[in-house]
Parts: sequence; structure tokens; C-alpha cells
Amino acid sequence: MEEMRLNKYLSDSGICSRREADRLIEQGQVLVDGVPASMGMKVTGTEEIVCGGVEVSSRKKERKILLAVNKPRGIVCTTSDKDRAENIVEFLNYPVRIYPIGRLDKDSSGLILMTNQGDIVNKILRGSNNHEKEYMVRVNKPITGEFLDQMRNGVEILDTVTKPCVVEKTGGYTFRIILTQGLNRQIRRMCAALDYRVVSLRRVRIMNIQLGDLRTGAYREVTDQEWSELERLLEDSSNAPRRNEEAKPARLEPRASSPARPEPRPAHSDARPDTRPDRPRIPRSEAGKRPEKRIFRTPIRRYDAPDGE
Repeated sequence: MEEMRLNKYLSDSGICSRREADRLIEQGQVLVDGVPASMGMKVTGTEEIVCGGVEVSSRKKERKILLAVNKPRGIVCTTSDKDRAENIVEFLNYPVRIYPIGRLDKDSSGLILMTNQGDIVNKILRGSNNHEKEYMVRVNKPITGEFLDQMRNGVEILDTVTKPCVVEKTGGYTFRIILTQGLNRQIRRMCAALDYRVVSLRRVRIMNIQLGDLRTGAYREVTDQEWSELERLLEDSSNAPRRNEEAKPARLEPRASSPARPEPRPAHSDARPDTRPDRPRIPRSEAGKRPEKRIFRTPIRRYDAPDGE
């Protein structure tokens, strides 16, 4: 049988994502034929594979599941929410282990996809694959043409500028927006940067999967036709992890005219440097070498932006 990496095997088996599988392997929670697995290990599926005390070898034959869910407001898509709010997995209580594809923040509602097929997650989420996500948004004051133009052409948030996108006015206070990236709370941050506040936000489409008239809190399995079209759209999509392109957006380059950082001051701040042109040379030591001069510089700290929405 053809070999595959253990993290992909666990992902395809519906246990968890590849990234989570790597964490479990590092923690020693994955055993292959009774021996703790190692990072990068390959398996064929004929081995006895145990994850967290549960045998998973037979799960690879489970049918593919992809659900369209209408997430209500107040439900989170992570298991580590600060407010200890109910997460989407607990909310659905689905009989098979599934997990969300991406996130929809706590204050937003609408379409989120849930699956046991780890190989499609990064293909859908990765920004460079340019897959569309459509939202209906209501804001707190009348929408102007200037606001629409700025939203379409890119707004500076999270130390980057958002990609150009489709934005259409649908009412005095409402608009439709189609994104191909998913920065953390992107639409809310874009509106805030333009002095608008989002009152409600609902996702209505992910690629070819439509929310339609699915009631709030309900879910449905995607149809065979939707599966086929989704697989066609994902054919040329990269399955590599998103890395920094969405979850950690690129930082703006410093301006060329920025002044150079000043040299660190001497250890004793009251000691002024000697700037006289005829400053005597530092005497050499008996060994014929200059005494070692130690200069300490504080490193520049950079902080990554939070994960993408």
C-alpha cells in the first residue's frame, strides 16, 4: 500500500487537522504499533494506530462528511474562548468527529462548513488560492460612495492593506462584500478604520456552497452536485498550511526616509562621549591587543497579528 505521512493519515481519518496531529505527535499521544510516533513518520494504514488512547486505524473508511451550518451569534469556532462560550462542535453534537473549516467570530452568524476531511481545509482557507467568501453587513450609519470605494480598493489594518474586493451597496445601511482572504475580524476592522461600526454580519456563501434558507442553528449535508463542483474548484489549490499570509499578515515595509536607530547610550547616562577631534588612541594592553569593548543593544521586538477570521 502507498505510504503517507502520519499527520495526513490522522487528518484524512477525521481525527483532527494536520497541525493538531503534529501537536499530538509531539506530546507523545500517538502510538504506531505500540511505539510513540515521531514527527514526519509515514504509515500505510495497516498499522495499529492509537491517538489519545483511541484506535483510529479503522476510521479511515468512514464516509466523507461536509456540513453546511448556519451558526448563530454567540457560538464560537474554537475550543479556547475567553468567555467560555459554547463552541460549534458542542453546539451541533454531531455523532461523528467533525471540525470547522476556518472561523466565524462570536458576534457573527451565517455559513460555516464542518467536515471530517482534513485534506480540503487548507485548500479552502489559504488566501493565495483566492476562494470567495460572501457576507451581508449592516453598519451604524448611511453608506457613502467614498466608503464603498475605500472598501473595494483596500484598507490598512493589522499592519497590512487588504486585498481589493467586491463591495456592493444593498440598502441605506447595508452592503454585500466578497473576500478572498480571511484576516482576523477583517470586515469589522475595515469598517472601524473608516469610522463605521458593524451592527450585524452574516456569511452567506463559501465558494459554491450557499447558506440559502437554512434556518439559524440548523445544518445540512452538502449535495453530491455541490461536492463535485467543490472538488473541481479545489483541483489546482495548494494544500500547504496558510503560514503567515492570512493568520499573520505581511507587515508594512518601513519608509525609506525613516531615521536610523540611534546608537545605545553608555552604561552611565551621566557620562558624555568625548567628541574632541584630537581624542587620544586607546592604549593597548600588555598582550598588544585593545581591551574588549562590550556593547549591548536591545533587540527590536515584533509581534504577529492574531489568527485569521
